[in-house]
Amino acid sequence: VQLQASGGGSVQAGGSLRLSCDASGSTVSTVGWFRQAPGKERAFVAAMNWRGSRKQYADAVKGRFTISRDNRNNTIYLQMNYLGLEDAAVYYCAADRWALPSDKSSNYNYWGQGTQVTVSS
Repeated sequence: VQLQASGGGSVQAGGSLRLSCDASGSTVSTVGWFRQAPGKERAFVAAMNWRGSRKQYADAVKGRFTISRDNRNNTIYLQMNYLGLEDAAVYYCAADRWALPSDKSSNYNYWGQGTQVTVSS
């Protein structure tokens, strides 16, 4: 499984960004997004099963972020609205071929490269 993340950038607080993760190779059962801010551990953001029938969000992003998938091209999205300074981080997409959606990074065996999100006041 190969994952290619993109869409990061700089945005003012209160703004929006949409991250994309192109998945290729073998089929996967679960996809997720994690983020890592400087000096902090990697943290769970959102996850969903491939069908999109089960979604899970970190409390810090509920109501602001949405994870979704484009059925046409195997792209996973993370729509991020009302971004705050605390959302600034490197964002990673992750996937696993067998696991259920989870907030544990150890459950994901495939990772894309990170994409930087910068939020300014």
